[in-house]
Parts: sequence; C-alpha cells; structure tokens
Amino acid sequence: MNILGLNAYHAEASAALIQDGHLVAAAEEERFVRVKHVAGFPTQAVRFCLKKSGVRPHEIDAVALSSRPSAHLPQRALAAFRLGLGRPEFKGRLRNRLKRSRLPAALAEALEIGPKELKAPLLGVEHHRAHLASSFYVSGMDRAALLSLDGLGDFMSAMWGTGQGSKMSIQGSVSFPHSLGFLYTALTQYLGFLEWGDEYKVMGLAALGKPVFLDTMRRLVYLQRDLQYRLHSKEFAFFHDWVSMQWDQGSPRMGLLFTNALEERLGPRRRPDEPVSGRHADIAASLQAVLEETVFEMLNRLWKKTRLDTLCLAGGVALNCVMNGKIPQHTPFKQVFVQPAAYDAGTALGAAYHVYHQGRRFPRSFVMRHAYWGPEFSEEEIRAALQESGLSFQRFDSQALVEETSKRLAEGKIAGWFQGAMEFGPRALGHRSLLADPRDPNMQRKINERIKRREIFRPFAPSLPREVFSAFFGEAQPDPFMVTAHPATPSGLVKIPAVLHVDGTGRPQAVDRQTNPLYWELLQAFGRRTGVPVLLNTSFNEREPIVCRPEEAIACFLRNEIDVLAIGPFLIDRPASGIQG
Repeated sequence: MNILGLNAYHAEASAALIQDGHLVAAAEEERFVRVKHVAGFPTQAVRFCLKKSGVRPHEIDAVALSSRPSAHLPQRALAAFRLGLGRPEFKGRLRNRLKRSRLPAALAEALEIGPKELKAPLLGVEHHRAHLASSFYVSGMDRAALLSLDGLGDFMSAMWGTGQGSKMSIQGSVSFPHSLGFLYTALTQYLGFLEWGDEYKVMGLAALGKPVFLDTMRRLVYLQRDLQYRLHSKEFAFFHDWVSMQWDQGSPRMGLLFTNALEERLGPRRRPDEPVSGRHADIAASLQAVLEETVFEMLNRLWKKTRLDTLCLAGGVALNCVMNGKIPQHTPFKQVFVQPAAYDAGTALGAAYHVYHQGRRFPRSFVMRHAYWGPEFSEEEIRAALQESGLSFQRFDSQALVEETSKRLAEGKIAGWFQGAMEFGPRALGHRSLLADPRDPNMQRKINERIKRREIFRPFAPSLPREVFSAFFGEAQPDPFMVTAHPATPSGLVKIPAVLHVDGTGRPQAVDRQTNPLYWELLQAFGRRTGVPVLLNTSFNEREPIVCRPEEAIACFLRNEIDVLAIGPFLIDRPASGIQG
C-alpha cells in the first residue's frame, strides 16, 4: 500500500511517502524552492517522493493531509464570533481555506496528471493527531504516553493521550488561543527576533542569562485541572484580535503577538537593531524556565494518568532541545522519543502513518533510526556540477576521502560535507553539514562571523560515534537526531569547548555506524589524528535553507570562507588566494 502524506498551505510545507508501512521518502518544500519555512502546496516535495519511490500516480492508494478543519468546529465558531467575520485578518484566513479547497487540483498538477485521473481518496487527519502519529508510529515503542505542543493547528495548541500497537487514544487537548508555542513566539518577538523560526535564537540566548523574571513569567501562564493550561490574555494580541498571518508561497509571516501590557510588565521591548543586553538574556532565561516548569508539570500529570515510562513528543515545542534533555531528571519518563522533523513538516509523515495504522489498522513494522530520506545525487551529477563551476577537484575512494578530510579538519580548516541523502527536519546530521574542530574555543565565533553571519552567541552541536557517547555526555540517552541537550562530562568540558554552550551543555548527535557509515568513519579518522573523535557540526547553509543539490553546496562554498568541500567522492581545496565567486 502506497500512502502519500502532505503538509500543505501551512508553514514547513512537506511531503512523505510510505510503502507497506515503511518510510521511503520525505522532504520539505523549502529545500527545493529555496525559501525558508515556505508554506503553500509542496509540489516539488511531492514529485521528489514519487521519483525516489518509483511510485506512479495511479499506484497511490491514499493521500493523507495533516489538517481536518471540521475536527474542531465549536472552537472555530467561537473565534469567529469573538473576532468578527468581517475583519480583514479573518478574511485572510478564509482565503487560506479557499486555497485548501483547491488542493485536489494542486495535487493533480504536482503529479502531472489531469484532475479526473486522481483516483486515490484524499483523507484529512487532524493536525495534532498527525503530530502524535509522526512520533509514536515510528518510535519503535509498543506503548507510550503521547504529547503534542505547538503554536496552532486546526484551532488546537496541545493534545495528549496514549499509543499502543497500531492504535492511539486521545485523552485531552488545549484550544487556541491558549498556546505555549505562541507564548514562546510572542516573547521571541518582544526580544527583537521577528523572523519565522527565531525561537531557536532565544533558546540559545537563555543560557547566557538568569531567570530573574521568572515570577513575572509565571503570571503569564498557569495550569488548571488535568493537563489544561491557560495564558493571561491581557498580554497577548491573539486574544483580542486576529493576528495577521500569511500562508503563501513565501516565508510565513505574522504580526506582533504581544500587546503593550507585556511591555508594562517587562519594560520596553528590544528593537531588532538594538544590541542584546544582559537584561534580554535574563528574560530569555526566564521564558525558558517557565516553559520547562509548565511542560514538566504537564508530563508529570500525564505519567500519573498513564503510568507509562515511555514518552513520544511532537510539535514545534518538542524541538526545544534544552527542555527535552531535562525530561528524565524532572519526570518519571525513562525513554523519550522525538522524531527529527517534530515541527509542522513532520505532520506529512504523521498523516500518512495515521491513515495506515489508525485508519487501516495495519500492524507496525518500521522504526525511524535515521533522518536521511531526502534527495541524493550520483557521482555523475556531482561531477557535472563541479565542471560547470570551473573548480579544480580531485576524486578519492571513500577511505582516502575520509583521511584527507580529517587531515584538513585537524589543521583547523572548515569543511563542507555533502554526502548521501538529504536530512528530513531542521538539523544537519552529517549529510549536508559544515564541519570543524571542536577543540578550538574560537571556532564558534569564527563560523558565526565568517560563514553563518549571525549572532555570536548561537551555539553549535557535536557529532560523535555512539560508542564514545558516554565519555562526553555521561549516562544521557544517545540521540541520533540532535534534539536533546545534555551536560558534558568533566572530560568533555575540557576537550570540546567549541560545541558546548556557556552552561556546559551540548546538543549531541550520536552517530551509528550502521545508519551513517561514511560519517562514522570520518569521526573515527579525526579521533585517530587528534585523540578526540568529535566534530563540530552545523547546517550547510548561510541564511538560506540547508543546501539540497550539488549546485547549492558549490555556491555556498564559493561565497563563504569555507576552506574545503567534500562533495560525493570529490575534494576541493580553497586556494590560498581565495576564490572569486
């Protein structure tokens, strides 16, 4: 059975395809159209999924969409009554609904068939059920407690329940406008970070401050019975007016989520052109602390309801790696699973699995052990791109490529590493990565200033073989997806300063030899040269989506101060005089 999953007309538009319960392909539209967080219909991602799987349009048995607007009609009606159907902002939402009504035509166009040729049923899966399914059904856990937390989807902001075998049971939910995701986004905007996805900046900034505003933050969010929580409405614009949101083929944009009342509580907001101060870091730390307090209490209550020690998390809030890493210390849950595209892109995956397991009752047989579900390119395709660029390059077999690259990394050079299939989700995990020596304490500043061109406090992550994980991060659960942060061991604090934050934590990727043999070999080779089998790993991009095609990797190499490019079996060194791109 072939099921195509879609996240369409929502941020992080994406597609995924499963065959007889096994994931075959998954990708985000932004990687193809080169617009970060792009909404709209995932035309290119759909075409990629069919190309990689070899499935033809008439062989698709079902199309699963991660949205079901009819699921929460009372909540929608209440919002319409409160905010007013005639307001321009609400009319904008109606326009988005109209776009969704045209989905069959858009799907037929993506499949390059006529609208009447599409025989597969189009099945809507409620947004948060798709989130939960995206985590539980690929976790390998037979039974687990489930929690989804994000900003807004189908007028819900949270949902929880349990999963067992092929069935999920939903036990409760929180309706918009009460939203932990929007709470974090509102404070992100207050701190002067206005672009979609800037919450990661605030999470990094939080480590530089102290939670001195925690009492104030606690007045903004409070728990009620069960797992229900509420926000204090006065400080948030989405309680009083429909916040302008645009979901088109560009990057998603929204108006300010906070009101003047928030500034009355916390003082004047930071403007984007103002420097980041210690006060701003303290506000970020206080926001992070109240998020953790709230979620940990929710999880403790969820454990009391379920008495399960396994947990599957999903939703955009589940990408808060600092929070994730603390769950075993603050709750009874012993095992936590977060799939690599936990944010809205992952709902394409979840919708497909929800239809396959919950809808069709097929048994489970797939476990997601890696994130490499995107496009990959042949040696011939890479060679052609290099020849077109005019760069001089050498070809090596895999062992020689590993040795040559590790040598340059040990010399302090920054390497672009473009290998195999692209990752699904926001993290580069050793296939579309920039790599560097983690022993150099100046490397973080160097890469942020010279290549990423972003705030110098932004941290980088370590990749290391699973076999040595405990030597650097103790008894923490090894994470292949880089979605949990952990304190480094005393030895790790000394040996890998460039990949640890100021609080001594890192967001490590445990690399398995079976799922990523070439990257594992590179880590081992670097370890033989330096005594430290760890590399600084960050995404291969510069203020753009992570590179997808060889041409994009080459272009990024040409316009930045990357010292060496290892792309497929080819190695390119930057001449001493530089490259004119």
